[in-house]
Amino acid sequence: MNEIRHIVFDIGKVLIHYDPNLPFRRLIPDDEERAEFFATICTHEWNLEQDRGRTWEEAEALLIAEHPEKEELIRSFRRYWHEMVSHAYDDTVAILEELLEKGHDVTMLTNFAADTFAEAKEKFPFLKKPRGVTVSGEVKLIKPDAAIYRLHTETFGLEPSATLFVDDSAANVEGAKAVGWNAVLFTSAPAFRADLQRYGVL
Repeated sequence: MNEIRHIVFDIGKVLIHYDPNLPFRRLIPDDEERAEFFATICTHEWNLEQDRGRTWEEAEALLIAEHPEKEELIRSFRRYWHEMVSHAYDDTVAILEELLEKGHDVTMLTNFAADTFAEAKEKFPFLKKPRGVTVSGEVKLIKPDAAIYRLHTETFGLEPSATLFVDDSAANVEGAKAVGWNAVLFTSAPAFRADLQRYGVL
């Protein structure tokens, strides 16, 4: 096992909570109706295109043209986004800060719209502590595309075999492995700490 010299964090569902249901439970109280809305209108795939760099204006216009009767609900996705990122995972943030205090090289690689990431950094100041971040919405690439991992490698001067990546998505973990990184699936802070110990980092 190679010595790990670079640790790369995903952000959503690793460092901060994300759940569109948080504001939408208020906006669409009926569980089935809300599930249908997310399955057919403001879908995961639709939201992912904002992570790839599509503007919210374009994204909203696209859906409103198809579902004019849902205009207010469609606009509510961006309007109440701040409620979707309700809190940080303090136990994972503690690991991040411990790594930094011990002098480890820490960066972040995230699927995130550019404007909402700017908001997230203000809400969660610890996101400014690592050496840097690659934001999908800024670079117009998205995990698990190999190109975004390669860009992050080049931008931050990482050695792939000496890099350890953590992400809550199995597809993104496999994407990292495909470009030569070490990678682990995030399930909990204690499990991640055990991974870091297994790799000789903590």
